[in-house]
Amino acid sequence: MDAIRLIDIRKNILSDNEDQAEVIRRNLAEQKLFLLNVMASPGAGKTSLIVQTIRRLKDRLRLAVIEGDIESTVDSEKIVREGVPAVQIRTAGACHLDAPMITAALAELDLAHLDLVFIENIGNLICPAEFDTGADLKVMLLSVPEGDDKILKYPLMFSICDALVVNKVDYLEGSDFDLVLLRRRAHELNPRMQVFEVSCRTGAGLDGWSGWLLQKAREKQG
Repeated sequence: MDAIRLIDIRKNILSDNEDQAEVIRRNLAEQKLFLLNVMASPGAGKTSLIVQTIRRLKDRLRLAVIEGDIESTVDSEKIVREGVPAVQIRTAGACHLDAPMITAALAELDLAHLDLVFIENIGNLICPAEFDTGADLKVMLLSVPEGDDKILKYPLMFSICDALVVNKVDYLEGSDFDLVLLRRRAHELNPRMQVFEVSCRTGAGLDGWSGWLLQKAREKQG
């Protein structure tokens, strides 16, 4: 009997994706363009965070957004209403964005006249953590109603992100969400992770978050 030959498709796919992500990084480094990958569960407030950040930074940086959704253009329409260009990626079932998708989306933007591009990834805490998009920084958004135990259930997402934004802190009162415990667990898993506490509804904490992001974009511009 012939020996079984194993082809690891997943390994090949991830390797090819990483190669393309490096191409994105090199190209954007030459243009001094900052790329931010925002990831979260559905309903955590990704679009709300991006919209609120746009309102605080659009007079200081030239912005655009790459929107990822399985279907619809609802979120892109919200971005365009803020006066910022958007490119919609409809994955038709795929649960994440990858480097080839981002390459195609970037080709639709006038990169020479941009400073920062947001990627709003698909609402999912599993697949997006595995696929490099070529972004300079990865941010995970967690909302208070989701609970503080998500870090125990989805450790990979927390371990690969540069920042954790805890949204909907206006719901903390009366909840059992433990911010101190969440911070401790986050830093035990990922000591370099920055943690921001915000409310996209009340505006709490958004100036601090936006200021940090502005600094990161400026650092890349030199």
